Order: sequence, then structure tokens, then C-alpha cells
Amino acid sequence: MSEKCDNNCSNCDLECNERKTEFQVAANEKSKIKKVIGIVSGKGGVGKSFITSLSATAMQKKGYASAVLDADITGPSIPKMFGVNEMVKLDETEKFMLPVLSKSGIKIMSLNLLMPSSTDPVVWRGPVIAGAVKQFWTDVIWQDVDYMFIDMPPGTGDVPLTVFQSLPVDGIIIVSSPQQLVSMIVTKAVKMAQVMNIPIIGIVENMSYLQCPECGNKIKLFGESHIDEISRENNIELLARIPLDPESAMLCDNGKVEECNTDILENLTNILVNMQN
Repeated sequence: MSEKCDNNCSNCDLECNERKTEFQVAANEKSKIKKVIGIVSGKGGVGKSFITSLSATAMQKKGYASAVLDADITGPSIPKMFGVNEMVKLDETEKFMLPVLSKSGIKIMSLNLLMPSSTDPVVWRGPVIAGAVKQFWTDVIWQDVDYMFIDMPPGTGDVPLTVFQSLPVDGIIIVSSPQQLVSMIVTKAVKMAQVMNIPIIGIVENMSYLQCPECGNKIKLFGESHIDEISRENNIELLARIPLDPESAMLCDNGKVEECNTDILENLTNILVNMQN
């Protein structure tokens, strides 16, 4: 690394990629992953895992091989949404793990697929959790993946830092909700991505409104949205407004997220497709 480097890539004018790659770890030698997309949020409870699952499903429907790496180690919900509960298997060498396949063929790796019971708590300290995320990258054979979506825990702690530093993240999607409080939280996530020199694909507002089944009016349960203001202030693209949908919630609860309507993510999927070109 250059002596002039101040460890902050967001204001660096040096022509080098050392900072971005010095901590990266290699994927399994049998893996072939084209694009890695992180799904992040500054706080919990905004539906980040739902957006992760919906994004992977949308790309799978378009004919691209998708995968989900569940990096939310202490609160993994991805297997439940996809209705997968079988234990992870080893390859023929018994050295590496194989992801579990969903009904539509999406590759999934989550700590819940390694635990005897999905309700067993994970009482680990940060470094151990971060190490597990790395192992999901190095010790899992991800064959022929066009888009890997990483469901990260909320905040700017150990796991997001590990993912940003250790994995070749091509971009992140920030998940928000309508409350005014979220403006500050989103800005924190944006600034972390800038410091880590990670491209921001855009922002998705989840739980944006509830559409009345009788009259079709949009009911704003969480008050007026501030997403347009947030996107302008941070110079990031608004990708979608996702409504509160009882049917989608029921499908996720029953392990059928792949049956959810993904048309509302058309703007996002078009951007992702262009990333391959």
C-alpha cells in the first residue's frame, strides 16, 4: 500500500486497488461466481431478508443462476422463506460443503442448514461470526452462479465489514422503510459503503404502503415516505417501493417466497442484467 494512503477510499485520489483487495479471500477453487450483491440496512426490521429472497427469485425467473449466502448468522431466516430444511451435505472429498437447492434451483447457504434445530440460538462473539461468513465463501462450492445475493445483518458491525473487505462485492442494495428515523440510518449505511469503496446500486423502500383491497387507495401505515428526499440527499437511485402485501407475507411464512410477484423489482433486475454486459 502506498505511504500516501489514509485508509479511506472514499476520498482517495491514488490510482491503486490495494486497499480494496488486500483483505480479500479467494472463493473455493471449484466455485464460479460472476456477480456478488450485498443487501444491507442500517437497522433491523425493514425486511432485508425478504428483499434478498425476492431479488434472487427475480433473477432466477429471468434465467440467471442465483444464490443466497445468508450472512445474518444470529438471525437466519432465508431457509424458512424458501422452505428448505435439509442439512447441508459435503462433496465427494468430504472437505467442502454444497449449498442446498430451493424449489426453483436457487443455491442457498445458511447456518440454520447446519444446525440440528432451526430454533437453536447462536451464542457467538463477533470474530467467530465473521469467520463463519468467510467459510461460507471459501468452504462452500458455489458452482456456476451468475448472481450471489448476500443477506447481511443490520448495522455497520463485524459482518458487513468482513463481507466488504473479504469478498469481491460488486455492489450493494440498501433496504429502507418509510419512517423519518430511517433517513439517518440509511445515511450511515451509505457512508460505510463509500468508506469501503463499495458501489451502491440503489435503495429499495419496503413496507411503503398498504393497498386497500376494496378501493385501491394506498394507505401509508408508517406515515409519509421520505425515500425521495433520502435518495436525492445521498445521490442514490430509488429502485422500488415495495408495498405491505398480506399474500407475500403468507407465502414467506409458508416457505414459498419463490411464488411472490417479482415484477415490482423490474428496475433493479434490469440494472443487474446490465452489470453482466
